[in-house]
Amino acid sequence: MELPRPSNHGESPPDAEWEKNLAARLDKARSTIRKLEKKAYSGAYILSAFIVLSIAAIHNFSFLPSFSQAIRKSMGTGPPSGFISIALVVYVFSAVILSLSRMMEGSDKIGGIAHLGYLGGFFFFYHFSGDMDEQFWAVFAGGATIISLESYQLWNFCRDEILKEREVLQELEEISRRKGITV
Repeated sequence: MELPRPSNHGESPPDAEWEKNLAARLDKARSTIRKLEKKAYSGAYILSAFIVLSIAAIHNFSFLPSFSQAIRKSMGTGPPSGFISIALVVYVFSAVILSLSRMMEGSDKIGGIAHLGYLGGFFFFYHFSGDMDEQFWAVFAGGATIISLESYQLWNFCRDEILKEREVLQELEEISRRKGITV
């Protein structure tokens, strides 16, 4: 891979400008690799947050203050547990399909934080309906599946991009060695 030689407009010798471009491209490749390595594991942080949310849910959110009876009465009755379960099944199925489609197209986008919010919503709905004990594992299994798929999809994308960037970096380093340039 040969870098294009810049035109000389009287500012600096062509070799000096070319070396500066090579050094800048090497720095950019190294920086991109570091960013991708950090991004690759962001899904693990979301999975950790989901586990913390699940621990709070299994303890019926005991660390949060309870709503008074007046507030509960003003909120009205919650939806039946069966409706919440139907919504959960539709949500999990849709999220898995979206995650798999992103995986197939090689996208770097994930819906991790949004999924965390939706799953928290399901935990809260079951908590307020009084069926948390019966439905906890359904939400947990669905959430773990979704977030694990999203995390894997992002990790896989980043791994592929890191490999491409390392190939470019290796070629640029080889060019600099051949030219005797230290960068």
